[in-house]
Amino acid sequence: MGRLTGRLIRGAMLAPLSLLTAGLVWAQETAEAPLSLEERLAALETATAVPAYVDNSYLFLIGGLIVMFMAAGFCMLEAGLVRSKNAAMQSMKNVLLFAVAGLLFWLTGYNLAYPGDATLFNGLLPTNLAIWSPGSLEEANGGYSSGSDWFFQMGFVATAASIVSGTVAERVKLLPFLLFTVVLTGVIYPVVVSWEWGGGYLDAQWGFSDFAGSTLVHSVGGWAALTGALIIGPRTGKYFGKGVNAMPGSNIPLAALGTLILWLGWFGFNGASQLAAGTITDINSVSIIFVNTNMAAVGGCLAAAVTTAILYKGKVDATMVFNGVIGGLVSITAEPLAPTIGQAVLIGAVGGVFVVLAVPLLDKLKIDDVVGAIPAHLVCGIWGTMIVPLSHGGAITPNEAGDPSYLGQLVGVGLTAAFVLVASTIVWLALKFTLGVRASEEDEMMGMDRAEVGLEAYPEFSRQ
Repeated sequence: MGRLTGRLIRGAMLAPLSLLTAGLVWAQETAEAPLSLEERLAALETATAVPAYVDNSYLFLIGGLIVMFMAAGFCMLEAGLVRSKNAAMQSMKNVLLFAVAGLLFWLTGYNLAYPGDATLFNGLLPTNLAIWSPGSLEEANGGYSSGSDWFFQMGFVATAASIVSGTVAERVKLLPFLLFTVVLTGVIYPVVVSWEWGGGYLDAQWGFSDFAGSTLVHSVGGWAALTGALIIGPRTGKYFGKGVNAMPGSNIPLAALGTLILWLGWFGFNGASQLAAGTITDINSVSIIFVNTNMAAVGGCLAAAVTTAILYKGKVDATMVFNGVIGGLVSITAEPLAPTIGQAVLIGAVGGVFVVLAVPLLDKLKIDDVVGAIPAHLVCGIWGTMIVPLSHGGAITPNEAGDPSYLGQLVGVGLTAAFVLVASTIVWLALKFTLGVRASEEDEMMGMDRAEVGLEAYPEFSRQ
C-alpha cells in the first residue's frame, strides 16, 4: 500500500512537466508552415512508390535466384540421361555455359535485348552494343532496380544454352560448343528477345505476345539445338538401317531430381515475369501464375504417362514422364496468367502428348536428341506460343485493341525459326570447318569424360 501511494505522488509531481513538454512540441509544430496540397501529394506518392520499388526488385532478385537454380536442374537431368562415360563432361558443360552466358549477357546481350531506340529496319536489328552497367545507387531506375532486372534476365539466356547442351551431348567437343554458346548468348538470343520484350518489330508491328519465353527462350534454344543435331550428326551406333539402338541414361533417379528442380525453378521463371509485385493486382497475378504453371506441369506429366502406357502396352516410360513435365511447363510459359486453371491443365496436357509423339518421330528422321530437348522445348514452345490467343479472345489477325492474334503469333514463330536456323547454321558450319565440332569415333566410344575431361563421373563402375 505504501509503495502504491509513493508512485501516485511521484506521478502527480511529474504530470505538470509532461504537459509543459507536450505543449512546447505542439507549439513548435504549429509554428511551421503547413504543407501545400502538392507537397502532401508528392509525399504520399513517395511513400507508396518506395515500397513498390522494393517489392518489384525483390520479385526479380528472388525470381532470379530460383531461375539460377534451374541450371542445377538441367545439369542433373542431362547428367542422368547420358551414359555414365559422359556424365562428368555433361555436368561440366552446364557449369561452364552458365558462366559464359553471364559474361556475354553483360558484354553485349542485355543492351542488344533492350536497345531502346537504337534499332534499324523497324526494330528488326538492335544496334546498342554498349556494355551493360547499373544505375546510381541513390536513385530509382524506373519501377525496379536495374541490377535486379539484369540478374533475372541473365538466367533466361543460360536456359536457352542448356537446351542445346542436352541435345548434342555425347559427341560434341567442349571448345566448339562453348564458342557456339558465346554467339548464342551474346547475339542470337538477344536479337530475338529485342523483337518482343525489347519493344521491337514483333511487338510493334504484329502484337506478338510471349509472356515468359515459350518462343523467345525455349524455341530459340530448340532451333539452335536442332541445327546442331543435324550438322553434328547422330551418335555412333545410334541408327542402323531403319532400326534405332536405344542408349539409355545412366542415372534415372538423378534425372528425376533434375526434373523436380526444373519444376520448382519454373515458378521463378514465370512468376517473376509479371515484372511487378507492388500492388494487390500484381501480387495476385503472381500467385495465379504460380497456380497455372504448376497445373500445366501436372497436365503434361499425367498426359505423358497415359500416352506412353497406351503406346507401349502398359509400360510407362520414366524419361517420357520427365519430359512431359517439362513440355507442360514450356507450353504454359507463353501465357501463364490469362488461362483458367482448367485451360492450363489442358495446355500442359497437349504439350505432354506432343513430347511423347515427337520423340519417335525424330528417331524416324534420324535426328539424335540425347535428352529429348527438341520435343520438350521446341515443339512445346511452338504449341504454347500459338495457343496464346485462346485466352485473349481468339483474334485471327492483329487488331486495334492489341490482343494477341493467331497470325501475329505465327509470324513470331516463323521469324524466330528463320533467324535462329540461319544464324545457328552459319556458326555451326564455321566451327565444323575450322576447329571441328564432333569428337573422333575413338573418343566417342571411349567416352567424353576420359577424352575431354580427364575425370570420370563413376570411376568405380565398369565403363558402358
